[in-house]
Amino acid sequence: MNTIPTTFNDDIPGAYTAVGGMESVSSTGLSAVLLNRSMGQPRRNLFLELEKAGFDYILSMEVNAGRYDVEDLSARFPFVRFIIFREEVSLGKQLNLAALELRGSHFFVFWNDQRLLSGGIIDKLSEREDICTVPVLLNSAFETLPTLISPENSGRKFQIIRSAPLEGGSASLFPFDWVGIYNRDHFIKLGGFDGGINNPYWQLMDFGFRSWLWGEKIRVTQGIKLSYEGAIPVDDVTRDEYYRRFYLKNLAPVFRFDNAHLPIRRFPSCFMLNPGHPLQAWHDFTEGRRWVSVNHYRFSTDAQTLTGTWSP
Repeated sequence: MNTIPTTFNDDIPGAYTAVGGMESVSSTGLSAVLLNRSMGQPRRNLFLELEKAGFDYILSMEVNAGRYDVEDLSARFPFVRFIIFREEVSLGKQLNLAALELRGSHFFVFWNDQRLLSGGIIDKLSEREDICTVPVLLNSAFETLPTLISPENSGRKFQIIRSAPLEGGSASLFPFDWVGIYNRDHFIKLGGFDGGINNPYWQLMDFGFRSWLWGEKIRVTQGIKLSYEGAIPVDDVTRDEYYRRFYLKNLAPVFRFDNAHLPIRRFPSCFMLNPGHPLQAWHDFTEGRRWVSVNHYRFSTDAQTLTGTWSP
């Protein structure tokens, strides 16, 4: 396990180029961060739609060097800033950088293969204090997807349950597919996403769990809906080395009185996640203990209590 970052700026990618200006379209405090997944779709109409939606600025995160429309689009849409990465960068690191590039109070993350169906209260969303507000997501047939995520402990096994968000204000463990309205100040204070976790599923899970363990909230709004134009992404839930990092930061710490610690009795569980490499398991465990020790007063609960009292 590489060193777990303890400050937000520890985890910002450096190899990127920014193209385009930051000409404000509105003054709602809410900007858009566009993640690009489908490279075959023209983006001119999408930017026209976003221009009408009322966002202050738009950041387009570019990870495909084969896109040749950036120069033309930046001239046509001066409120769009294109962030071009020179190397493969995890989605979490992309959003950490986006939080620094933007200056408004909130940013709305979604994909270029999604369409905004309702957003008449975008200006009101910038007033929210939750670290992330999750919109309702629909498939291409406009059926509501089970994107409300709840944690559950079945015996000693941790798992999640997905359901359709039926009420506004419902709690969700993390934003499905990264889509949500993030409170920029709270996001930065939390430390953003852990860029050392390269499995997107565990990177999201770490962000969501850490948010709730540190007293933040992730809730659903019925006021904004987006639909997918293509297939729904499938998570890779393999319990790989990145799960071990997630486990040590979120599931293993124990909260007592007013702070958390990672007790030595958790080491056997850590070792069983990598039984063939005891030295590596011990290194990862001690690194996890160091990180928990640095942040021990930021915890307001632990995973067992959070899961046992969870109410979506």
